[in-house]
Amino acid sequence: MSAAATGQVLGLITARGGSKSVPRKNLAPVGEKPLIALTIEAALNGKSLSRVIVSTDDTEIARVATEWGAEVPFMRPKELAEDDSPHIDVVIHAVQWLEEHERWSAEYVVLLQPTSPLRTAADIDGAIEMAKEKEAVAVIGVVETHAHPYLTRKMTEHGVLEDFIPTEIPYLYRQGLPPAYFINGAVFVNRRDSLLKKRTFYPSGMYGYVMPAERSLQIDSPWDLYLADLITRDRISKESVAKR
Repeated sequence: MSAAATGQVLGLITARGGSKSVPRKNLAPVGEKPLIALTIEAALNGKSLSRVIVSTDDTEIARVATEWGAEVPFMRPKELAEDDSPHIDVVIHAVQWLEEHERWSAEYVVLLQPTSPLRTAADIDGAIEMAKEKEAVAVIGVVETHAHPYLTRKMTEHGVLEDFIPTEIPYLYRQGLPPAYFINGAVFVNRRDSLLKKRTFYPSGMYGYVMPAERSLQIDSPWDLYLADLITRDRISKESVAKR
């Protein structure tokens, strides 16, 4: 199958077994669930994804993923699970594997990383809806950043601060600067044809799907994991109280 199937949307969760910053990160407990489970739940609770598939090289992650309702139709090749393996190659491998082995194709591919556990089903559906409404080649999750690029500085070897981005604005205060948006890693919606042809998640003409800071946390360190666990437990507690 070479052409994308109109209307089909693939939800792809990428989760390799190795992780240097947080060992076994994708299985780390967050709110009494494995980290990857939060992304699987958000994907399955939405209404826009035709399939939810996990690409992993790790048998334990594969087992946990299937227990939480995701499909694991293949194991990721070792050469695509190294620290320096390009993420785009992982996604293209999944797309091509499904087309070659199951003759199943999608119009859109939605990359969902387990390291963004606080995004919701509504965020996923919203980004996909935007892509379809605008007939966009790509829609990327973003969050307004408080670390504005005009306020950042670089430091010389002697410790002197210099402008990172030169500007003619005489007085810099955040409220007076144009909004700046940071790619939060929570959701990437791309047309299948664009991914295979251009081999990038960031093609020209992509749209930004704005998400709040409280759903844009990325797990890159043990501290991030600690925060995600606290936030998730707090949400569970509040939901329990609301149901009483």
